[in-house]
Amino acid sequence: MNSMDDRPEDSAADSLTHLDSTGRVQMVDVGDKVPTARRAVAEGRVHCGTATLALVRDGRAPKGSVISTAELAGIMGAKRTADLIPLCHPLSLDKVSVTVVVDEALPGFVVTAEARIKGPTGVEMEALTAVSVACLTLYDMLKAADRGMTITGIRLLSKSGGRSGDWDAARGTAT
Repeated sequence: MNSMDDRPEDSAADSLTHLDSTGRVQMVDVGDKVPTARRAVAEGRVHCGTATLALVRDGRAPKGSVISTAELAGIMGAKRTADLIPLCHPLSLDKVSVTVVVDEALPGFVVTAEARIKGPTGVEMEALTAVSVACLTLYDMLKAADRGMTITGIRLLSKSGGRSGDWDAARGTAT
């Protein structure tokens, strides 16, 4: 058994759709799938020192508007997901939003992204890429002040639509 999800280890390999019958890599054919409304939400965290957080909160970061730049970079990253992730379908996204919130308790930032499409395949990778790029942008813009920052907790929070239905991390199961 696989301790990650209590399924037999070979069941995951049996369901890998990016391999053909001979084990060669392939892009999944979604041409016959019916387009449906799909949505994915992801999050991540950037931990930093309190002095670094104060620079951003007080508008004194040396590279300028850190939060709005990270939000824009995340949106741009989502749009380029297929260029970054092998075998990921290029999608015409309906919506991508990225929100960076200061969290004094971390201290640091919580980054959340939402991606939406009406299409034949999901947008989980676009939401996760948006979060990842936004977190990396925060790091890049603040590294001169704090090289000890860490990026953690990048994960899918929820997804809806498609054949596999809805899923929510808070429940850990399909909804």
